[in-house]
Amino acid sequence: MANLTDSFDDIFAEARAEKAAAAKNREYQNEPFDKERWAEQKQNEREALYAMLEQYAESIDGSGENLQTYLTVQSRFDRYSVGNSLLIAAQMPKATRLADYTTWQAANLYVRKGESSIAILEPGAEYERADGSIGVNYNVKKVFDISQTNAPKPAAPAASYDERLLLKGLIKGAPCTMQISDDLPEGINVQYLPEEQQIHLRRGLPAAVIFRGLAQELARAHLANMDKTKFPAVNPAFSAYCVSYMLCCRYGMGIESFSFARLPEQYADMEGKDIRQDLSTMREVFGEINTAISREIAEQTKANARGQAWRNDGEAR
Repeated sequence: MANLTDSFDDIFAEARAEKAAAAKNREYQNEPFDKERWAEQKQNEREALYAMLEQYAESIDGSGENLQTYLTVQSRFDRYSVGNSLLIAAQMPKATRLADYTTWQAANLYVRKGESSIAILEPGAEYERADGSIGVNYNVKKVFDISQTNAPKPAAPAASYDERLLLKGLIKGAPCTMQISDDLPEGINVQYLPEEQQIHLRRGLPAAVIFRGLAQELARAHLANMDKTKFPAVNPAFSAYCVSYMLCCRYGMGIESFSFARLPEQYADMEGKDIRQDLSTMREVFGEINTAISREIAEQTKANARGQAWRNDGEAR
C-alpha cells in the first residue's frame, strides 16, 4: 500500500501530457504530407546545428575555458564524434548520459515537462558524391540528459578505479617501452624520448602523478607514430596535454593542476574546421589510450568474477 504522504500528482500530469500528445498526433496525421516542406524543415535543422558547432569551434581560438569545457564533455562521451561533443558542450555541458524520449520511456523513466531537448547529429543513409566518393547524410536527433528525467539522483559518488589497474592499462597500451630512471632533469617526472622510443619515469612517484605524466607522454608517443596526413597536430605538446586532461577527467585522477588560460599561438588564426581537425586528432589519441585502459579493466573484472564464482562453488561444497 502506498504511503499516505506519497504524491500522485505526476500520474495526472503524465496522463494530460499523453492525451495532448495523442491529440497533436491525430491532428498531424490528418494533414496532407508535404514532402518538400518536410525536407526543407530537416535541412534547416541540420544547418542550424552545423552553424552551432562551427560557432563553438571558432570560439575556442580565443577561449581556453570553452576548450576545457569541450574536453570535459568528450572525456565523458568518448564514443561521440567531435561534432556532437561540441554540440553538447554548447547546449548542456554538464550532461552525463543521453538518450531520446522513447529510450528513456522504455527504461521506465520519463522526461520532465518543460525540459528542452539537446540536438545532435545522427548518421543516416550513404550517398555518392559527384567525384564518386561516398558521403553520409546526417539527421538531427533530439535527446535528453538523465538529469532531465524522473530518475533519482545518485547518492553514491562517481565510480572510482583501482590506481594500479589504471596504470597497468596505460603500460599495456604503450607504443613504446618504459623505464624507471634516476637521471631525469629537475622538475620532470615523466619524459618521452623519441630517439630511443622510450618513456622514462622518475622513481617513487604517487599514482596520480604517474598517471597524468604517463598519459601525456604516451600521447606524445602516439602522435609521433600517427599518419600526419590523416591526423595532423597543430601543437603536439599541447595536444598531448589535452589528451592527458581528458584521461584524468574520465578516471577521476585529479585535474586541479591543469590550466587552459593560455592556448597555442597557432589557434588565434585558425578557422573552425581547422580547430575541429585538431580536436579530432586529440580524440583519436585519447581513444587509443582509453581503449587500452578499458580493456584492462574489463579483463580484471572478468577475472574477479571467475574468482568469486570459484570461491562460491568451493563454499557450496
